Amino acid sequence: MLLWGVGWSALKILTVELDADVIIFWRFFFMSLAFVPILYLLKKPLSLSKKSLLFVGASSVLNIAFMVFSFFGIKYGYAGGGSVIITTLTPLVTFLVGVLFFGTKLSSKEYFGLFLGLVGGAVMLQLNDLALFMQPQNLYFLLCALSWAGVTLLAQHSKEHIHPIHYSFYISVVATVVTFFYGYGDGLMLVFEQDSRFWIALIYLAVLGQTIATTIFFMASGVLGSEKTSAFMFLVPLFALISAYFVLDEEILLHIVVGGLFSIVAILFINYKKRD
Repeated sequence: MLLWGVGWSALKILTVELDADVIIFWRFFFMSLAFVPILYLLKKPLSLSKKSLLFVGASSVLNIAFMVFSFFGIKYGYAGGGSVIITTLTPLVTFLVGVLFFGTKLSSKEYFGLFLGLVGGAVMLQLNDLALFMQPQNLYFLLCALSWAGVTLLAQHSKEHIHPIHYSFYISVVATVVTFFYGYGDGLMLVFEQDSRFWIALIYLAVLGQTIATTIFFMASGVLGSEKTSAFMFLVPLFALISAYFVLDEEILLHIVVGGLFSIVAILFINYKKRD
């Protein structure tokens, strides 16, 4: 959670230096390279069936979309605030999609949790002030939550067909190829003209903030179970806010903290219903 949280500050540093297509390509490229030693240690032969290929393809598109939306959201907004909005809205959007499109039945506690989540989202996105809500970063953060909700739903169903580590590796490889052709000719080699601060942020984001953090998360899920592991996600906004405060000198905005707390409580109401 710490690695993920600090990654938002690293992304903010990168948005200042180069265009989105350049950053996104190199991020996926280094993610793919970082998976190689992990795959070797896993000692599980790579496989890709027709069914898993569909999941990989769809998730690659949504991952690219998420990277684009997060890039511009953080570019125009705050790294800490963006992380809180995206991290807390994504599970709520995922749950709402299940209700609207998959006929998920709700208990009274879940209805209350969903209501709290909508209140939290409204506070974070500043829906009380149309001018503030229409700021570009809010739209990008909302699109991030929507695209990552799709990634989450696909990942849940893909586990029946492909190992999670293989799944993440294939997604990063496909996304690397796609973003290479998209960004080719737009200055991909400009990264080699950047300073050490840029490279530290890029390597951190791609390797530690993505590959290593995701692998740890999958390993923890296997030991602790998905429910207990997911509970640790609430630490991501905290680490993101703290790192943005110290690394980027960002102020901690009251409406982000209040809305984030509403959303976290909402997720608790929704996810822990079985403990009654």
